[in-house]
Amino acid sequence: MAEPRRSRGRELEPLFAPRGIAVIGASDKPGKLGTAMTASLDRFPRGVAMVNPGGGGMYTGVAEAVAAHGTHIDLAVLCVPAAATAGALQGCADAGVAAAVVCAGGFAEAGAQGEEHQQAVEAVVARTGIRLLGPNTSGFFRPGTGLYASFVPGAADLSPGGVGVVAASGGVNHALSFRLESAGAGVSLGVGLGGGIDVTAPEVLDFLRTDERTRAVALHLESVPDGPGLLEAVRRLAAEKPVAALVVGRGRTDEFARSHTGALATSWATTRALLEQAGAVVVDDENELVNAASALTAARMRPDPDPGVGLVTGQAGPGLIIADALTSQDLSLPPLERPARERIEGLLPPLTYLENPVDTGRPGPELPQVLAAVGADPGVDALGVYGITEPVVSLPDAVREAGVGTRIPVLIGVDGPAREVERVRAAADEQVPVLVGPSALAQGLTALAADARARHRAAQEVDRPARAPHLRLGDGPWHEAAAKDVLDSVGVATPRRRVCRTDEEVLGARGDLQGPVALKLLDASVLHKSDVGGVELGITGPQELGDALVRLRAAGARDVLVEEMAPSGTDLILGVRRDPVFGPVAVLGLGGVDAEALADHALCGLPAHRADLEGLPDRIAASALLDGFRGRPVLDRAALAEVVSALAGVLAGAPHVGEIEINPLRVTDKGLVALDAVMTPMEETR
Repeated sequence: MAEPRRSRGRELEPLFAPRGIAVIGASDKPGKLGTAMTASLDRFPRGVAMVNPGGGGMYTGVAEAVAAHGTHIDLAVLCVPAAATAGALQGCADAGVAAAVVCAGGFAEAGAQGEEHQQAVEAVVARTGIRLLGPNTSGFFRPGTGLYASFVPGAADLSPGGVGVVAASGGVNHALSFRLESAGAGVSLGVGLGGGIDVTAPEVLDFLRTDERTRAVALHLESVPDGPGLLEAVRRLAAEKPVAALVVGRGRTDEFARSHTGALATSWATTRALLEQAGAVVVDDENELVNAASALTAARMRPDPDPGVGLVTGQAGPGLIIADALTSQDLSLPPLERPARERIEGLLPPLTYLENPVDTGRPGPELPQVLAAVGADPGVDALGVYGITEPVVSLPDAVREAGVGTRIPVLIGVDGPAREVERVRAAADEQVPVLVGPSALAQGLTALAADARARHRAAQEVDRPARAPHLRLGDGPWHEAAAKDVLDSVGVATPRRRVCRTDEEVLGARGDLQGPVALKLLDASVLHKSDVGGVELGITGPQELGDALVRLRAAGARDVLVEEMAPSGTDLILGVRRDPVFGPVAVLGLGGVDAEALADHALCGLPAHRADLEGLPDRIAASALLDGFRGRPVLDRAALAEVVSALAGVLAGAPHVGEIEINPLRVTDKGLVALDAVMTPMEETR
């Protein structure tokens, strides 16, 4: 990871907190972009200047507007075509305007002519220093200040709330903000980055870090131009406020992404893994993003590697859905200790379930005492309360009477007629989010727990590997034996071996090595030797050796690697590489020839916390195979972390090495052994 970069969040004050605004291309004609923008900005309390070269009762130029308006104009909203944008932007900068929003499309995403328009705009930004949001964005809004720089109908009706939205797409910004409004969380700042020529997600995240109205952040990403900068900003923000993140790009959408943003979507799996490592709560879809962000506006759980969740439900069936969802995410529903159980037993009838979750049956007047008992249990770090709306008891009133929200976060889940749900939401305290449905409540509790785990990891010391000393690698490419020599030098175990050119040398090597041996084609240009018949295993007698040599020579082998066979065990694939967006990363998965087909792997950025390195095996679906499954060897996770750290040290000390892959890395009863290794020059990994 790169050294921390200077935060530029404060530079966005003229954009998000302007003293005055000018609309360039304002109009009063129905259907015009400038008309819609002008209508939205009508609520801005500090003055808006309308500029249109055609006049029509408006200022004909921004300089005239600045001179005549009486209020300093910090922000210009450009509602002009792409071809006219650079000129209009230059005029704004010349008049002293510090920031601009460019709504038009037709730039890099539109082909060669659009690229020319974009280059002209970029030149103005570079020359003048004006800050630019867009192009190709529907704008932004800051409801708490009455600033709605959006041409989307209804945006100006959004009410203030606690969630900051940072979206790659203006459309997604509005979609999420409308949903957050419906969910009762509201929006503090909603930003659609659009083309991202100048203002970027990391800068907006830094702005939100110091924004008093923002209690949680919802982040939407399509591509990542600056991986280290994004992770640093997320890390800084997550240290103070929770972040929920949705990454687009799981499927084959490259062409659609290019048409939308002018850039290819970055690696979905890598982006998700590294955002989580930086402290974000990573979600799977927009519904989960809204539920997570809404929940995270409550008080945060204390940092904990295994936080406990308490659940009290008025109906058993929905409670089972919630509990099932929580346990499937490895969340702990700890058994209540004796004081809590005894207190609950005196409150509820014997037919109800009195452990955790607590099923109250139809909740009654005793509900506040039940909530207080569960919330006071030392193993409970957050409390979820679910019920169907009914007149017998008010869930918000019960939570308030129990007083449990002063110690731990509390989330309410509810179902019922829409008007009754809104009544529950209106009755709830601001720090007690109300989510609709069992799954929504489970997602909210999962987000709180994920945030607690991330904060615990962030408090640990980062494992910074020492650079591997005195490596004389040459320029590459490197064959397997050379790669294994490097592994030997940094303490990674490999089988005993000999490199041979002639058949006589192979026979001699066989006599020096113990037990059955493997014969391999040795050629740096052949990365997958088994695909060309370049691997012979379990060779014992002279006849087998001779036959194996004949087959290897037929496969094109000039040099042959002879090495001792390793003990049986479970095979992993482990690699470290320089990701083109994020820099050094480690990848771990199930090894052997099926690794690519199974696509079961986990990633983390480097350097990393030791807990992240040791936790890599637990994030692959086949992790049960590594814990002694049916007599298999048990993986020493600390030893694995040492291997990853050693490989990271090689990358740190050899900038011309782009990737090191061990496949397989065998887990044996005697430890980890690298059976095959590939080391690739930097230029071949780009």
